[in-house]
Amino acid sequence: MNINQDNTTQQEKKFTTNPHYIISVKLKEANQELGEIELELFPDVAPKHVRNFDSLVSIKFFDGCAFHRVIPGFMIQGGDPNSKDKPKSTWGFGDPSQTRVPAEFNNIKHERGILSAARSNDPNSATSQFFIMVASAPHLDGQYTAYGKVVSGMDVVDKIVNQPRDGRDNPLDKVEMTIRKK
Repeated sequence: MNINQDNTTQQEKKFTTNPHYIISVKLKEANQELGEIELELFPDVAPKHVRNFDSLVSIKFFDGCAFHRVIPGFMIQGGDPNSKDKPKSTWGFGDPSQTRVPAEFNNIKHERGILSAARSNDPNSATSQFFIMVASAPHLDGQYTAYGKVVSGMDVVDKIVNQPRDGRDNPLDKVEMTIRKK
């Protein structure tokens, strides 16, 4: 299913301020809390991505998902439903039946702390997966939809990106998330 590219819905219009979300993060096997990351989303520059994220949070979609890809000096990525209960070898491939969100490229620079939509080679293939920048990556500017930023908790992001990882950049211990609207 695709989100309509032309219609602005009532839900998109309901944001009178930039919504905030809290990501609680823990290491599953070690049963260790890593802390919280607070996000501020930008409905004025990427309303469809913000609506998608908000909808997924409201149904607790992200609960139990992992930050399945961590690359020091670049970013952390999470939100793949496969990371809830499927083998690590499937993490990052997503579910082809998920709602696809059309690209909303904008002028936000992919700098440390920026939240952006993960996607395949198709610019209109974003679903639930997102990434948080740990460093600047200008080659992503205008190529990926940035739709929020970390307002607190970059120390937690740094803990995540520095987890021991395998050859596919999957953390060895599952870095599990829960997301709630603030």
